[in-house]
Amino acid sequence: MANYKPDLSCQSKFIPINFSEQILPGTFEYALCYIIENKLDLSGFDAWYHNDKTGAAAYSPAVMLKIILLGYAHGLISSRRIAKACEHNILFMSVSGDVQPHNNGWHGFL
Repeated sequence: MANYKPDLSCQSKFIPINFSEQILPGTFEYALCYIIENKLDLSGFDAWYHNDKTGAAAYSPAVMLKIILLGYAHGLISSRRIAKACEHNILFMSVSGDVQPHNNGWHGFL
């Protein structure tokens, strides 16, 4: 009987990942991050937040915009699916800086 190595594809593995190396120049994700970080003025969002002295820290509008647009580009239109992608998809983790918003974090964006 043939002796094959076992298929371990359904097991989890801890792998060190450098998120900044996942977004390669020339890709949609790179262009998305560059435009949002360098070309858009998102300072209008700052007026909405009054949590500098009290309250929890808010998710960055730039990060939320990147996550939403990346989700839409991948056909994800549900906030739950986008949130799940931020937890499980390396590309979403890289674009978001490993921010994983839950469903309550989407108010004002979707």
